[in-house]
Amino acid sequence: MRKKILIVEDEAIIAADIRVTLEMAGYDICGVVSSVNRALEVVEKQRPFLVLIDIYLKGELTGIDLAHSLNKKDIPFIYLSANCNYQVLEEAKTTYPYGFLVKPFRGPDLLVTLNIALYRHEHYRQIRSDQSRVPLRETGLPDPARAAAPEIVGNSQGLQQVFGRIKQVAHLDTTVLILGESGTGKECIASRIHHLSARRNKPFVKINCAALPVNLVESELFGHEKGAFTGALNTKIGKFEKANGGTIFLDEIGEMSADVQVKLLRVLQEREIERVGGNDPIPVDVRVIAATNRNLEAGIVDGNFRLDLYYRLNVFPVTVPALRSRTEDIPLLVAHFVDVYSRKAGKNVRTVASSVLIDLMKYDWPGNVRELQNLIERGVLMTEGEILENIEFPASFLERPGHDLSEDVLTKPISELEREQILFALEKCNQRVSGPGGAAEYLKLRPSTLSSKIKRLGIVRKA
Repeated sequence: MRKKILIVEDEAIIAADIRVTLEMAGYDICGVVSSVNRALEVVEKQRPFLVLIDIYLKGELTGIDLAHSLNKKDIPFIYLSANCNYQVLEEAKTTYPYGFLVKPFRGPDLLVTLNIALYRHEHYRQIRSDQSRVPLRETGLPDPARAAAPEIVGNSQGLQQVFGRIKQVAHLDTTVLILGESGTGKECIASRIHHLSARRNKPFVKINCAALPVNLVESELFGHEKGAFTGALNTKIGKFEKANGGTIFLDEIGEMSADVQVKLLRVLQEREIERVGGNDPIPVDVRVIAATNRNLEAGIVDGNFRLDLYYRLNVFPVTVPALRSRTEDIPLLVAHFVDVYSRKAGKNVRTVASSVLIDLMKYDWPGNVRELQNLIERGVLMTEGEILENIEFPASFLERPGHDLSEDVLTKPISELEREQILFALEKCNQRVSGPGGAAEYLKLRPSTLSSKIKRLGIVRKA
């Protein structure tokens, strides 16, 4: 059965070109309209399988307004727009589109984006169906909610959401894109997804895209034939072939060059690779998990990252929260790392001093969990007794106003210290929470995180 597509576009020539392209590709066009109201009428009567939406349309309502209605009806959609600035992308992202095409675009770009959108929608349906019909314990796999991840310590709401995402996708072959700052544990998440999948007994191959030599990237990923270039004395098996049957983890995917992005896109589309100097395609059965600390949408706007590759990778995104947004996990992480490195060093360090824990809770952790891990390891190595009493924080933190803590401050609960710090920041920033010069910027917190802390602590801002 041919899939019905609705085109919502107020430029007649563009709409006609889209219609011809889709009809030649075997799609059924159930309507071409130029306004949101008319689109809603067609949706009610025809129930299209997918909708192509121009963001700026005739009338008061925009394509983003239409997108909200389509989400309620579980109808996937792709945005079309001549305006691809960062603000438009951010607003469009809030509606969770299945694709975004920037005008002018070519027919093949439209068809590839459409295919990806349909693939993603079907996979989301499969995920929901699998969750309702086949509990993980019946598949013979361990339950990720219970197994969680021994390397990922914490009980915060942000981490619980990550664990839930792992549980949804682990047993499928769906491509996963892990997002988060450096040091948040993206590789640990990828490892858990692999080890909780049906591929867990097959290879898990890790690649840091930023560390690959520029002139050897293709050879490392796809391999090369003997004599393919000077120095190629033997045939080499690439990472994708080594991962056959298992999972390949592409870390720092945002650092990949444009040429290699094209070749990676082909692997994702065709499920085959060609060695450098080879003529025959080699089929590969590999699950792809990618990770980045970059804003790939901004890279698309700047022309540094391919839109079609982004949508191939971003089938199932998992965002790992920064440590500063889950400070309630710090005591658990500290206890875990103290235990690990105390045993590793053959020491008997059992706990940390209250003053150290308070400083750990106040620090903003630009290096996230990795930085905390390194500081605790160093502190354990320098500790002679059972109590870790000193942490070597960066000088910038030690020099911050209010860092020197009096004896009575050390006896206060952490929540009270947090309250006083927020009140001080609000006073300093004229009660402003967000924006330039706001308390969130001063405390190096996200505005939403600070707002939730203000509500939880019962803080009332002055008029």
